[in-house]
Amino acid sequence: MSHHILLPRMMEIGKGASEKVSDILASLDCSKPLIVTDKMMVELGYAEKITTQLADIGIVADVFADTVPEPTVSSIESGVSMVRENEYDCIVALGGGSPIDSAKAISILGKYGGQMRDYKFPTVTDVAGLPIIAIPTTAGTGSEVTRFTIITDEKTSEKMLCVGRGFMPTAALVDYTLTQSLPQRVTADTGIDALTHAIEAFVSKKANLYSDAQALSAMALIAPNLRTVFVDGNNEQAREAMMLGSTLAGIAFSNASVALVHGMSRPIGAAFHVPHGLSNAMLLPAVTAFSLPSATTRYAMCARAMGVASQADADDVANEKLLQELNALNADLQVPTPADFGIDKAAFFAIVDTMAEQALASGSPGNNPRVPTADEIVSIYTSLW
Repeated sequence: MSHHILLPRMMEIGKGASEKVSDILASLDCSKPLIVTDKMMVELGYAEKITTQLADIGIVADVFADTVPEPTVSSIESGVSMVRENEYDCIVALGGGSPIDSAKAISILGKYGGQMRDYKFPTVTDVAGLPIIAIPTTAGTGSEVTRFTIITDEKTSEKMLCVGRGFMPTAALVDYTLTQSLPQRVTADTGIDALTHAIEAFVSKKANLYSDAQALSAMALIAPNLRTVFVDGNNEQAREAMMLGSTLAGIAFSNASVALVHGMSRPIGAAFHVPHGLSNAMLLPAVTAFSLPSATTRYAMCARAMGVASQADADDVANEKLLQELNALNADLQVPTPADFGIDKAAFFAIVDTMAEQALASGSPGNNPRVPTADEIVSIYTSLW
């Protein structure tokens, strides 16, 4: 059977890629962009670099810098209003996954109207919004190359997954130098997020030969370099490997889908404000242990791609090494437990059934090699304590 592969129309990858904004706008015949970013990108001067680039060719860009980590319906409202009230012909999305996800939502809502819930999966949004030029500043979400966005509904604390070609950026400028200012904690959390994307894409029931190639390459880049960038954020070689690995992992899961880790991660993030990559990290060892019996060969291939098992290792040996590595990685990257993060155990257990229902409703657990029941999801959640 054939597989539909979706990618940005244009990609620029490597040192200095972010300096190509004006060239991309010219190729798209766009002249009135809205820059969607966050306050940190403004403070670091990254937004000003883009406005200066564009000013040099006579383009004046407005800036919406009120995006927030884990974007919500209310956090994007002002950006949507700006698009509805002005004649922007494209959006430049600058930042980590949250600004890029926000830009995707603003692009669609600003052009077509409605509420974010109208676009929630299983609705598939294939209509084109405003063209998006995505410039990631973290090596983690891969949002610059995915057909997904996630926006939280504050009224229900639900992280709404929105899917379709309409959310795929038109161009991605992947410049690893923008990650060199990242704090250690963000480096770790986004890095594990990228690793999770690659692993889940590879074991997903929707995996295909194309996504497999991207996922294995991503694991080979991320796994040997994640500890290095955590300890030494100025290591350019490791930063470059992480950035490319993140993008390849994004391509992999955008074309094969994520699975149980992500399905369970979103409710934790929504209810307890845990950064997405961090909640993935909390779950990855336990979910892998649960899923492994149903995909022993695939998980063993992950271990070999990551360099923690050799080609000579039998699958059961490779899988044991994989589980050891995932736990060791969490320890080395100082990933907190839910309790260490400050989550109240009683509050967590009080809504664990609801979180399990939300996880199943997202659809992601259905892609898992071992599809869990609600009770099995509850058991994994409670095992984190």
